[in-house]
Amino acid sequence: MKIRKFEDFEIIPNFAIRVKKMTMAKILVIDDERSIRNSMKDILSFEGHEVVLAENGMEGLVSVKTEKPEVVFCDIKMPKMEGIEVLERIKEFTSDVPVIMISGHGTIDTAIEAIKKGAYDFIEKPLDLNRILITIKNATDKNQLIEETQKLKTKVSKKYEMIGHSDALNHIRIMIDKVAVSDARVLITGPNGCGKELVAHQLHEKSHRNDRAFIEVNCAAIPSELIESELFGHEKGSFTSAIKQKKGKFELASGGTLFLDEIGDMPFDMQVKLLRVLQSGEIQRVGGLRTVPVDLRIISATNKDLKQAIAQHQFRADLYYRISTLSILVPPLRERAEDILPLAEHFIHRHELRLNRHPVPLPQETAEAILRYPWPGNIRQLESAVERAV
Repeated sequence: MKIRKFEDFEIIPNFAIRVKKMTMAKILVIDDERSIRNSMKDILSFEGHEVVLAENGMEGLVSVKTEKPEVVFCDIKMPKMEGIEVLERIKEFTSDVPVIMISGHGTIDTAIEAIKKGAYDFIEKPLDLNRILITIKNATDKNQLIEETQKLKTKVSKKYEMIGHSDALNHIRIMIDKVAVSDARVLITGPNGCGKELVAHQLHEKSHRNDRAFIEVNCAAIPSELIESELFGHEKGSFTSAIKQKKGKFELASGGTLFLDEIGDMPFDMQVKLLRVLQSGEIQRVGGLRTVPVDLRIISATNKDLKQAIAQHQFRADLYYRISTLSILVPPLRERAEDILPLAEHFIHRHELRLNRHPVPLPQETAEAILRYPWPGNIRQLESAVERAV
């Protein structure tokens, strides 16, 4: 087989400019042919990458663990251990590293098998410089995107972190761990500002749907004449201001979680339509004729006593039973005094960082005053007071 040297590779116009912007990476090349390994090292080192070489599958697996490469090139046909087996072994202990399979005997079936086993791409020999560099750029860009997404998820998780170690809060954590793994509908109850939204976010983050959308709807904030369109969407021309088709929150949340906050304030006639959707698993847009299937988890929250609302004919009993397969009660802040100071210190730190202020310890007399106050507005009021003080 003819191996092209670096000077034989042709670079397309302006390609070098794009390569300069490419993230430099540590690249592992696993190939039993020394000429291929050395050519790959010359080419990739010239482009600024750090290159690690392995002459067989076992050596390659050791290098994956010790060198922690960002991209792996692996030949398919090798003695002792073939490339497909190497790929499978790599994926057993790390799913994040893109593995690019290379072969001089490639067929469509081989390529399909490699992709099914988790390969990022498949390149045939003789290797083409432009194809190699583009594949590396795409793979490293994907890695960077995964890292940024993970950082964003961590940031979001910290935003909805539950602060405190009271018995009541620990009981809620235990409940969340138990029910998050199922798709059972959960009703979260408690007074305004006590942290019901945090519980909903935790249920979503610990569920198998955590990589999909979390859509929140405040049922008390939407005018009664618009709530059906907001939840189920509408077709173009279905009413005066419907100038184009719009998907509702149910469709947007499909695959993920829909959080119906303040569901106790939902109009009575809308409750009937919501019940129908929960029973059928299908929605119909306003002005539409066809039904659209939706697959999502419903989490609801309210500050009202829904059983009392049922007795007063303000809430449907059948809907209540549909949304409250499991219930979680979040008590007011005054009933979990152990959480007050940790929350206050957490909010002080958050707002000092936001305002670029130097950390200031909480004075003893202030801490005592905070503990004495009943906090009728719960956590929301406490944060507002801390922000004002900072």
